[in-house]
Order: sequence, then structure tokens, then C-alpha cells
Amino acid sequence: MTEVSTDTPKIVLLTGASRGIGHATVRYFSARGWRILSASREEVPDTCERDPNWTRHFAVHLADPVSRDRFVAEANEFLAGAPLHALVNNAGVSPKTPFKERLGCLNGPIAGWHDVFQLNFFAPLVLARGFAMALAKGKGAIVNVTSIAGHSVHPFAGSAYSTSKAALSALTREMAVEFGQLGVRVNAVAPGEIETAMLTPEYDVLIPRIPLQRLGTTTDVASTIFYLCGEQAAYVTGTEIFITGGQHLY
Repeated sequence: MTEVSTDTPKIVLLTGASRGIGHATVRYFSARGWRILSASREEVPDTCERDPNWTRHFAVHLADPVSRDRFVAEANEFLAGAPLHALVNNAGVSPKTPFKERLGCLNGPIAGWHDVFQLNFFAPLVLARGFAMALAKGKGAIVNVTSIAGHSVHPFAGSAYSTSKAALSALTREMAVEFGQLGVRVNAVAPGEIETAMLTPEYDVLIPRIPLQRLGTTTDVASTIFYLCGEQAAYVTGTEIFITGGQHLY
């Protein structure tokens, strides 16, 4: 295993990297010369493994505190004191019933809420703390992926998911103040209805409530994340960008 050298291009660490928004974001950063550290429960696609900028993938169950702590230790060991320039907390989960119905406050086990918050809320907090020194060395940026569902009741996203994303929005503001003392910026992106393999046909009914009259693309999200990690956003921290086509205005 080759350790990262301090004279390499910028490095981004992204969770939930194997599909959807995460995979698109990895490809977006790689195309612009960044080196990639990724983490997910799944193995990375073959096309990504062939990417010369894809430096290391970590198989980790981020909802499990033991697995999560092991990942932080392994990734810091791999960095070997090198700076980290961006941390993208993208991994998340929105459980449904066996019939694909929305889980609200009155149905579903309370244990499920604990699982959702472990991944959607506690993992970003633990990772931000775990990589704080590496990010400080890189004068880096953290981007938390929240959701439109964290700001209003969503017809398909469950209550545990929505409240965990609302909590992550609040955490972003808190982190921005504290991490600013380290020279690290902290922002969030709140996607709306984005075309991924996980999006089901019933989401089409929401298009009339989107001012831009279309679903978003993973590139719409990836490019915004990249902007928040780059020099053009050097004076931007503590903000949340809605990538919703205007849907959040209703």
C-alpha cells in the first residue's frame, strides 16, 4: 500500500461513493485532477477502480460506531500526516416499509430511528472530528449532503430521514463556527428530486411543483459540491445551497 505524499494534488474523501450522487461526485472531482479517497458499504464499480485518481476505497459500515471509528483510524494512517482538502458527507439512508411506504412517526420501530441517525447525523459529526487535523492542514472544506426533506414534510421521505437531515442542517451551522477557527469551511447542499437509480416513478408527480419543470441530475449536485470545496467559495461557510429547481420555495 502506497501512502499519500504531501506533494500530491488535492485530496477529497467522500462517503456513499459507490452509486448515485456519491459516484457522480467522485467522477466530477477526478475529472478535475483531485485524488479520491472513498468509503461505502459496497465495493466500488470497476470503472472507478480503473480511474488513476481513485487512490483508496474503504469498506465501512458508517452506521456502526465500531466500524466507523476503525475507518477513521485507517484513513488517517493512510494519509500519514498529509493534508485533506475536502470531506463530503454524502452517505445516508431513508428506510421504507416492506411495501415501499413512507415511515412516519407512528409506524416503524424506534430502533430504526437510531439506525437512521447513526448514519445520517452521527457519522458526519464523527468523521468531521476525526479528520479535523488533516482538514486544518489542507485549509479544507466539509460539505454535508442534507435534503429538501429536512425543511418541509415530504410525501415520500420518512420522518426519521427528514428529521435527521434537519439536524444535519443545524450541525452544519454549528460546525462552521467551530471549524472556522481551524481555517476549515463547512457548508451543506440540500438536493431535491434527483435522477438516480433509487428514484421511483411516483416521484414524477412532484415535477409540476418544481419551477424548473424537471428532475435534477447527479451532475447538478456534484458541481455544486465541487464549487463549495474550491477556491471560488473561499469566503463561503455556514450556508446550505438548495439544489431543487426551486421546489423548496413552495
